[in-house]
Amino acid sequence: MPISPSSSAQAARKNVARRLRDLRKDAGLTVVELAAQCGWHHAKTSRIENARTPPSTTDIRLWCRTCSATDQVADLIAASRHAESLYTEWRRRARTGLRQLQDSYVQLYRSTRTFRVYSPTLLPGLLQTEGYARALLSANARFLDVPDDGAEAAAARLERSQIIHESGHHFLLLIEEAALRYQLGDADAMAAQLGQLLTAGALPAVSLGVIPMATSERPLWPQEMFNVYDDTLVSVELLSAQVNITQPSEIALYLKAFEELRGMAVYGATARSLIVKAIEALR
Repeated sequence: MPISPSSSAQAARKNVARRLRDLRKDAGLTVVELAAQCGWHHAKTSRIENARTPPSTTDIRLWCRTCSATDQVADLIAASRHAESLYTEWRRRARTGLRQLQDSYVQLYRSTRTFRVYSPTLLPGLLQTEGYARALLSANARFLDVPDDGAEAAAARLERSQIIHESGHHFLLLIEEAALRYQLGDADAMAAQLGQLLTAGALPAVSLGVIPMATSERPLWPQEMFNVYDDTLVSVELLSAQVNITQPSEIALYLKAFEELRGMAVYGATARSLIVKAIEALR
């Protein structure tokens, strides 16, 4: 069965909901009584306590004031914001354009020592050329109906990706062979991108593996695109949202999946031959 990327976010939301419910019970208030004092319908209290509706900052302040627990406000607001950061819709993150989204990763990249990237359909952002990145990001902007600043976003992605030339970082990159065949941009742009793989794959800090389409009896099927930053964070890219996973048991599952996928990949001259074949297919 597929790996579920949402349980860390849901667990964090449930933790906030449980703490709010405990405050209400400690104050000796019923769901209806708390709702009346906060000035909202009792159904809203139930939705918050069952983690179906995330509380706003104002909701938390009113809740804590009603329960005589104002000393809990700052901690609960921080916990709620953290919970919501684990599952973020792309439209929300990119509402002012994709350039700022690229820049938001800079600090994470600089603090990460080991990058593990698995992509079944796209070439890793760390190895993308400007033409490929621009075509991809502009297509994403149109699909999400957000401002199309693809050129600026692509430039920011390339600037961010210079980290592969800096010491102190190691990059384990895995792609399915199909990703070599999905063309973004025109044929020249795609050929340049595939040529970049040949160059970047030879860098000392980069391990580039390609999982051949002809692999038989796979022990693990293709998964959703995911990135593992050291052993502390997994970022999963869904169609509608980015899910950040921090729960150790889930991180361990993704690390296990990565190692199984890595065992199916080819490297060195064999990987380069698959890339060259993809270049030749563009002619």
